[in-house]
Amino acid sequence: MKAGPLSGLKVVELAGLAPGPFATMILSDLGADVVRVDRAQPGEDVLGMPTDPLARGRRSVGINTKTPEGVELVLKLCDTADVLIEGFRPGVAERIGLGPDVVHARNPRLVYGRMTGWGQDGPLATAAGHDINYIGIAGALEPIGRAGERPVPPLNLVGDFGGGGLLLAMGILAALFERTTSGKGQVVDASMVDGAALLTTSLHGMAAAGLWGGARGDNMLDGGAPFYDTYETADGKYVAVGAIEMRFWGDLVKVLELDPDSLPLHVDKTQWPKLREILAAAIGKHTRDDLVARAEGTDACLTPVLAPGEAAAHPHNAARGTFVEIGGMVQPAPAPRFDRTPPETPEAPRAKGSDTEAVLAELGVTDLDALRAAGAIA
Repeated sequence: MKAGPLSGLKVVELAGLAPGPFATMILSDLGADVVRVDRAQPGEDVLGMPTDPLARGRRSVGINTKTPEGVELVLKLCDTADVLIEGFRPGVAERIGLGPDVVHARNPRLVYGRMTGWGQDGPLATAAGHDINYIGIAGALEPIGRAGERPVPPLNLVGDFGGGGLLLAMGILAALFERTTSGKGQVVDASMVDGAALLTTSLHGMAAAGLWGGARGDNMLDGGAPFYDTYETADGKYVAVGAIEMRFWGDLVKVLELDPDSLPLHVDKTQWPKLREILAAAIGKHTRDDLVARAEGTDACLTPVLAPGEAAAHPHNAARGTFVEIGGMVQPAPAPRFDRTPPETPEAPRAKGSDTEAVLAELGVTDLDALRAAGAIA
């Protein structure tokens, strides 16, 4: 078995895109034994990139779920599994014969994880959509962007990953904990709309307390405040400034060699435009790395804005092993950390369907030629 706190947990993943694989990657990273069912016809390529890091750390079987024989093979996998994860539109799993009722009739202890954008019900449940659509109606997209400009999509981090895959992984673990007392599995309905809305909980609280004005780019945490924003440096790079508290603001003023007596009060919103000009001018005199060096050892809350390809080399990330190399690709390491049951470095993604025979052998399936003839396996 793999190392990690989830060692011994058996998961079946019906291959999909982005949020579902991210949830499964998390479980696999933490020690779960995951078998990925790639939705491919024999000889056909599958979803995703050949070296997609979201596919790391699990075995792959090539099963055609459009055949009765293929569906039965997936059900056999589920018979001895703890978790099944699927990311189809509502009703699709039921139509192919892999819905919760069928699976639970054979394995009542299985936790059935469902990943969708809109959720399993509601007026939009069967509509098409992407991250930008889900976070749009969740109220998570509108606040992001500069004042007077249109909302800016934060990549697909809020819907697909934070409000999607991460939420599904958490829900599965919660259901597994509940199973320790009930002995029963259940369906986990993880919606990216629900998850993205959940991520805005604090924003609703700040608005109710009068700490959020509502206008985009005009508030403390959305780039409206000059002491919580990014600034361009002399070499065309950027630094991030988060000097909110008075003590941190004082350290930033020292790092930038500004006269504190000549500066407006940094929490006075009427002075923010003037203060932003002062900070931009002071920061623009230095290169990014020079400013970072000046701020080292202080609480100025001034850090470099790194490109993804630069992040692994940062001394803090390097010291903690925040990134690892897997299959020749540098990528984020498993997280969080565990002191007694640390997970191992994940294996590189396997060739699609490369574990079909081995996995089926574990199930006692030996009639592979007949299954190939029926088009059930690759």
